[in-house]
Amino acid sequence: MGFFTGKTVLITGAGRAVLSDGRCGSIGYGIATAYAKEGANIVITGRNVKKLEDAKSELENKYGVKVLVLQADINADADNLAIAQHVVEETVRVFGGIQVLINNAQASASGVTIADHTMEQFNLALYSGLYSTFCYMKACYPYLKESKGSVINFASGAGLFGNYGQCAYAAAKEGIRGLTRVAATEWGADGINANVICPLAWTAQLEQFEKAYPDAFKANVKMPPMGHYGDAELEIGRVCVQIASPDFKYMSGETITLEGGMGLRP
Repeated sequence: MGFFTGKTVLITGAGRAVLSDGRCGSIGYGIATAYAKEGANIVITGRNVKKLEDAKSELENKYGVKVLVLQADINADADNLAIAQHVVEETVRVFGGIQVLINNAQASASGVTIADHTMEQFNLALYSGLYSTFCYMKACYPYLKESKGSVINFASGAGLFGNYGQCAYAAAKEGIRGLTRVAATEWGADGINANVICPLAWTAQLEQFEKAYPDAFKANVKMPPMGHYGDAELEIGRVCVQIASPDFKYMSGETITLEGGMGLRP
């Protein structure tokens, strides 16, 4: 029996992705794997149904957990609150409640300068990241209040350090950091723990970024002091488990920076 047996975790942007060497290449899927090993009921959302179904099949077959797949796409042309509300209602209908919300979803046009950025590209980052995080937090709030649960959101060093070619991504991630701190202030009295993680993990998206924009990659992505990039499951996913564990709650509202095996750094 794991720490989260019988509890439900909702993870956005959790489709399965694979690195060129065959290892897990998705932070969302790495998080889902870490929670599956702790016996959680898992709900995964995203735009790509095949990637979600691939994740569901592997998680259920390997770890014997129940996984609910719900396709969802928060975007500039959609009724986004309704989309998030539908995901949450289906989650509660199937599993009875929500103990952990993890807002991992994010798309962006990295490598494009401010001068060259289009409104479409800017909206892509804001809606898939910041608006998605807001909508799922708003929809999940009553159930997190009932369970005295946890919200884990994702920011980035791109916002902290002003990475070249990542204006929309950085703006979305800094917005998420601010939103999380306000949630920690407003929801603390409800027993809800809210934190934001700034990870550096080697993912399929980062691998593609290096190939497409080698100069921007070299300028922005620095090797962590430990000499390796974070592992999506063992470092990012396990920290998410730790933060939301009933036996351990990190101080609500803190930004947690993960740098290649160095652990928690507020």
